[in-house]
Amino acid sequence: MASACSVLCSPILATLLFIVLLLLLWFVWDVIDKQSPQYRAVRQFPGPPVLPLVGTAYHTRGLDPAKTFDAFRRYTQLYGGSYRFWLNTHIFVLNITRCREAEPFLSGVQNTEKSQLYRFLHPFIGVGLLNSSDEKWLQRRRILTPAFHFNILNGFHRTFCEESEQLAAQIDKAQQTDRAGSCIELQSMMSQYTLNTICETSMGVKLDSMHGAKAYRDGIYKVGEMMLIRAVRPWLYLDWTYKWLGYSSKLQTLLKPLHRFTIGIINQRRELFQQGKLDDLTHDRGYDQGNTDSTSFNGKKRYAMLDTLMAAEIEGLIDREGIREEVDTFTFEGHDTTGAALVFVFLTLSWEHDVQERLYQELRQLKDEKSLDDSAHFSPGDLNSLKYFDRVIKECFRLWPPVPFISRRVTEEVALPDGRTIPRDCIAALHIFDMHRDPEQFPDPDRFDPDRFLAENVAKRNPYAYVPFSAGQRNCIGQKYALLEVKTAVAYLVLRYRVLPATKRSEIQLIVDLVLRASTPLKVRFERRSD
Repeated sequence: MASACSVLCSPILATLLFIVLLLLLWFVWDVIDKQSPQYRAVRQFPGPPVLPLVGTAYHTRGLDPAKTFDAFRRYTQLYGGSYRFWLNTHIFVLNITRCREAEPFLSGVQNTEKSQLYRFLHPFIGVGLLNSSDEKWLQRRRILTPAFHFNILNGFHRTFCEESEQLAAQIDKAQQTDRAGSCIELQSMMSQYTLNTICETSMGVKLDSMHGAKAYRDGIYKVGEMMLIRAVRPWLYLDWTYKWLGYSSKLQTLLKPLHRFTIGIINQRRELFQQGKLDDLTHDRGYDQGNTDSTSFNGKKRYAMLDTLMAAEIEGLIDREGIREEVDTFTFEGHDTTGAALVFVFLTLSWEHDVQERLYQELRQLKDEKSLDDSAHFSPGDLNSLKYFDRVIKECFRLWPPVPFISRRVTEEVALPDGRTIPRDCIAALHIFDMHRDPEQFPDPDRFDPDRFLAENVAKRNPYAYVPFSAGQRNCIGQKYALLEVKTAVAYLVLRYRVLPATKRSEIQLIVDLVLRASTPLKVRFERRSD
């Protein structure tokens, strides 16, 4: 009996001893790891207590997207600015919430490489302009920059106008069933508007000729959730654990309809391209601003983005996989971020009645001066001339940056003016949402005040206090496109409707996602103006 028991206990005892030995070795390695210069440097910044073995990883336990968003904001308040997380010398983060620590990443040519967090996007959008680096990024930027020349953007203005009219038609249709004014769920409506525009303008394909648009929009939200799950769980940073635990196969299932949609766009446009049916957009639709530079990177006429990529393919500057990477990148980035911006612009206008009325009066005055009828649209030049309108949009982007978070890999040690050092291999997470609420740069930061963007007030601030489109080398290539699209829609709808509140500010629960979103639908009411 004793012999049988000893035989049974031996494997159990051996397993326990093995586990204890592993934990002991892990503990010894952890102690040695904390003697590194990286740990000494990052300890200069405040942050949660660093526990043995697990570091600060415990802070993500049990957090959903809403709780994660609140946790980031809470830590910023608790530590009075930027703060650090630590697991080991392979994974440690400085969460930057003040422009003084962000400036070295936005102002120079060093530390422009995106962090390893962007690697999680590779299955979704590949390695395109958003998340590539070095020579590949530089080549893609050179190829794509001409596709965002202002003359081409002015040519897109008609599409923005037409889609704004479609937005109004949807609102009018909703009101036919409710004379008091139906509540409009903003996310789906604005996402449809921006997906229509990016497909027709940059891709050259009308969305009504494509299948899977709704599945694409819905799928992006689910992919965003998958990205968050991985970003806040360090053990999922390893590809083999991500695959072994079943996340990889689930992500691939979600991505199939998204990739079918974008591949369909490419195939449809490729047929027209091969037939030579391209539109030179340099002076299209009558918006020649007097600039005679009508050439692209290769000395030929200027084309929209997808045609530009296909022209580059002929010259051997990009392959089919590269085209798919950029189409996936711009279809997502070009519609989801701008859609989020519009959601929060209209939501804010619904709360700020006086601001909305002053904006309406400025729009109305210009329309009267130009003798435009109610169905007419402002030109791009008109929209750029509206000073108060511009300040309102900027203040909306300050409070609600469509991309609330970007991240860089520290490849060169950063010495800060206060004597602290950001060490190499650190993940520098720039929380634009918090940077835009820095009380030193924006007193009473949660108050909506367009006059923050009067020239005399802008001059008092750090130039990197307001960065809704990032800044420096890696700034958003499509920012002028986005601003023209947003201003076109907002001007048209504000002239046509009063925007009234339906969702209260106190009801909003923001979540961590690829772009700024809320956990529940955000709604407003549109009341047709009679004046």
